[in-house]
Amino acid sequence: MNHTINPWLRGVIVLILLASMMPLVVPMMMAVSDTPNIVFPPRGFTLKWFSKVLHTEEAQASFLFSLKLAGVVTLVSLALGIPAAAGLVRFRVPGKGAIVGLVLSPLVVPLIVTGVALLQVFSMLGSHATFLQLVIGHTVVCLPYVVRSVTSSFMLVNASLEDAASVLGASPAVVARKVIWPQVRPGVLAGGVFAFIVSFDDYPISMWLADGNHFPIPLYLDSQIQLSFDPSIAAISTLMIFFALLLVLVIEKVFGISIARLAT
Repeated sequence: MNHTINPWLRGVIVLILLASMMPLVVPMMMAVSDTPNIVFPPRGFTLKWFSKVLHTEEAQASFLFSLKLAGVVTLVSLALGIPAAAGLVRFRVPGKGAIVGLVLSPLVVPLIVTGVALLQVFSMLGSHATFLQLVIGHTVVCLPYVVRSVTSSFMLVNASLEDAASVLGASPAVVARKVIWPQVRPGVLAGGVFAFIVSFDDYPISMWLADGNHFPIPLYLDSQIQLSFDPSIAAISTLMIFFALLLVLVIEKVFGISIARLAT
């Protein structure tokens, strides 16, 4: 049976798609403008602003620091999130609802509030280990993405395959590696990708916990906005967008997981 979409509904869908793409397209267009200041629509075409950013030592240092921070946060989030998700799905845990609510609460609480709360906690503890503070702060925000993604994968694990492997003499370690891991791997990778991107792009938490020696790329972008308003700012934003897209494409290519599956 053929179904036709109402023209008005089609128009609404197109408008929604255009509105969702504008935050990505507009910075890209402004980044190639051949003007000393950011303008839209762009005037002329040049790539000099990308060259300026790529040859700026401060930008390079901030980018590398963000990579390091996001990598550590991703590993910590996976190390905590995978066993947490497994425990919540496979075992009877008292107060499971409260635990799930606590783990997922950073998705509901505004990040600026979370950042202020973490700053107060670290101040009361007298902590001056800025990198450790950033790792903890970002992990608090990234952990829910890992738990949600991995929990969904564990809920879809075929228990009959585990039983069959055990009956055939497979040890628990072999069952985990040969039976469970292939089924939960997409969720683990998806959670890791989301955690990395969220940490790499995080501004509210970093704003409260970073210092002059630990300067993630979003804070560098903010400082450049305050100092100048040339298209290099849009160039940085564009590079961050392309980096996130490249990360997802690499994961899809290497592990054979479709982008659509990663997004679920």
